[in-house]
Amino acid sequence: MQALIEQALKSNAWPFQEARAILKKINHKVPKKGYVLFETGYGPSGLPHIGTFGEAVRTTMVRKAFELISDIPTRLFCVSDDMDGMRKIPDTFPNKEAFLQYMDLPLTAVPDPFGTHESYGANMNARMRAFLDKFGFEYEFLSSSECYKRGDYNEALLKVLDKYEDVMAIMLPTLGEERQKSYSPFLPVDPESGKVLQVAVLEIDKKQGTITYKNPNGNLITSEVTNGKCKLQWKPDFGMRWAAFDVDFEMYGKDHLANGPIYTKICQTIGGKPPHQMFYELFLDDKGEKISKSKGNGLSIDEWLRYGTQASLSYFLFLSPQKAKRLFFDVIPKCVDEYLSFIKSYPTQEPDKQLENPAFHIHEGKPPVASSPVSYSMLLNLVNACNTEDANVLWGYIRHVAPEATSENCPMLAEMMNRAINYYDDFIKPHKKYKEPSAEERKALHDLVTKFTGLTQQTPPEEIQNHVYNVGKEHGFEIKDWFTALYQILLGSSQGPRFGSFVALYGVDETIKLINSRIA
Repeated sequence: MQALIEQALKSNAWPFQEARAILKKINHKVPKKGYVLFETGYGPSGLPHIGTFGEAVRTTMVRKAFELISDIPTRLFCVSDDMDGMRKIPDTFPNKEAFLQYMDLPLTAVPDPFGTHESYGANMNARMRAFLDKFGFEYEFLSSSECYKRGDYNEALLKVLDKYEDVMAIMLPTLGEERQKSYSPFLPVDPESGKVLQVAVLEIDKKQGTITYKNPNGNLITSEVTNGKCKLQWKPDFGMRWAAFDVDFEMYGKDHLANGPIYTKICQTIGGKPPHQMFYELFLDDKGEKISKSKGNGLSIDEWLRYGTQASLSYFLFLSPQKAKRLFFDVIPKCVDEYLSFIKSYPTQEPDKQLENPAFHIHEGKPPVASSPVSYSMLLNLVNACNTEDANVLWGYIRHVAPEATSENCPMLAEMMNRAINYYDDFIKPHKKYKEPSAEERKALHDLVTKFTGLTQQTPPEEIQNHVYNVGKEHGFEIKDWFTALYQILLGSSQGPRFGSFVALYGVDETIKLINSRIA
């Protein structure tokens, strides 16, 4: 174990790099609170999405890396900003007009439009917890509303009030001229309407811990800043929360990167020590444009899991988190197969290479031993060739290369098969376009049938591949063009895995029938 720790302390894998930075931040000592705190935030105005999963899974990867190199206890807080006022009615609301009366109320004070929880905020929080639980994350869920009302933030809020002028000096230069006139870091909860107000603060009383403002009815209100009577604007809230909980690590999207120094200054201004911070790049769509919820140009987690495995999604999120990546349907097959290759190589790797293998971080140091005898891309081509949605038919073909394979002893393959059928139905089948073979291609295919006629199901894939290669050369084709033509003519696709491996899986006799059907 000590050797593994020593390797981890030198590993170039980004979770270990971040873990070492946290260890350096705390000077290799147990913090006064008794543990190292990881934190992630969630805005409950919408459903959990792939970015939510990404932040949770990446933070967990860093946490587990830290736990390997240190025996200091850790905790992960998932904080829901559910005290935010409802500034916009989500499109998912039935009877949206009926909710106009609840504008600016805290999300935990807005009635649940779906009638399943005591508030909209509670509904979204329940969905968030169910989401995190579904994927097995180890975390502690905190409601911002409860933290404010329970007094968890009281000490930090009074420090913000005490350093009011300093906080304003940090915030005002970041605002437009008009916004500066009415800005205050405190958003009072109006006792008359219950709404979270964005109003100018007319007077502060540091000794009494109060602010005075004029509410929408024109009444002068003096309110405590503690016990849920006020909340903070989101940027000061970020820094205040870091100080209140003594957060040691937080990651956020690149859209927060410019605000990181603001959160840090506010945290420091009220006497806190800011956490080690990591940013991750945002996702791009198939055209290279930023993904936007309003544009609907992204890929949901349910959509990924319809076509790919959860592990393949974790793999995608592990890869170079600080580089922009296209998040679209066509990346899924590649990610599934690359994940499989890392699972396959893991047992034979040296310990230092295992620590850099994505499988180590995806599976918290314990990757599954079993893999799949067939790649995802091969499955796609098998489904394509068979033109079937019947998994039993596919298992029959798979036993050509893996005679003992069943859904029970190859669960990873069974999962991939179901996903491959979905992918074929939605993305390949509707767009299949077969190439009509040219005269020379017909001759070559006739020769290929002759070559295959002497083969058996036991013929090794490499020998089959050589026959295909030689026929292409004999007919004067550029080899790349020859294999492309095979897939276009036989499968209506422009690419695929090694053709010899495909024939071994599909069957020599079945391949002969397939070729004859296309050149008849």
